[in-house]
Formats: sequence, structure tokens, C-alpha cells
Amino acid sequence: MSSAGPEDIFLSTSLASYFDEKLLVLLRDGRKLLGLLRSFDQFANVVLEGACERVIVGELYCGILLGLYVIRGENVVLIGELDLDKEELPPHMTCVSAGEIKRAQRAEKDAMVLKGSMRKRMEFLEFD
Repeated sequence: MSSAGPEDIFLSTSLASYFDEKLLVLLRDGRKLLGLLRSFDQFANVVLEGACERVIVGELYCGILLGLYVIRGENVVLIGELDLDKEELPPHMTCVSAGEIKRAQRAEKDAMVLKGSMRKRMEFLEFD
């Protein structure tokens, strides 16, 4: 069994300065979660209070409230502090309801499927 070296202690305490701060957590599946850091451990498991999933489709966005949220460390790609003095999103973005953002996601997915099926039908042309 190995003991924690100085670099391990530094890494595990580096998040300690962000307790009670609003953070953005980017997950492996592309989701973006925002919330107040309440706890973490050496495996980057994180507990966010008042967590919200930020969904962006084109120029539309929505914040889906999740409440108290536990994130397994292996799913964390990035953790960053949000500057509360700055706007989170550009002014041209439009906030919509969760239902509207889900419809926009479906439309975007359908467009990608259609584009993929069109490409498949035209494979015989062998574009370079």
C-alpha cells in the first residue's frame, strides 16, 4: 500500500479553496453542471448543492434544476470556478423552458440522423 506524497496532498486540497463557491463541472458525456461545491474526495467525487444542468442547443439554453447532486469522479473532465461578476452566457442567447430545449435537442438529433442517412445514400459517389 502506498502512502500519499506531497503532490497527492496538494491535489486533494486544491479544491478546498472552492468550498461554497459556484463551480462549473464538465462531464465525460458532455453535460455541464453548475452548483455550489459542498464536498469532494481524493477521487474527484464531488457534491454540488443547488445543482443545475445547463443545456445549450444553438442559441437556446435552459437550466434544469437537479438539487443536491453527487458526481462520480471518473466522469469529471473539468472543474472550474465561475466569475459571478460576469455574465455566464453571451447576450444573444435565449433562455427557454425545459420542454422547449428538449424539442430543440430532438430536432437537432433528427437533423443529424437525416444528414448521416443522406451521406450514406451518396457513398457510391466517393467524395474526396
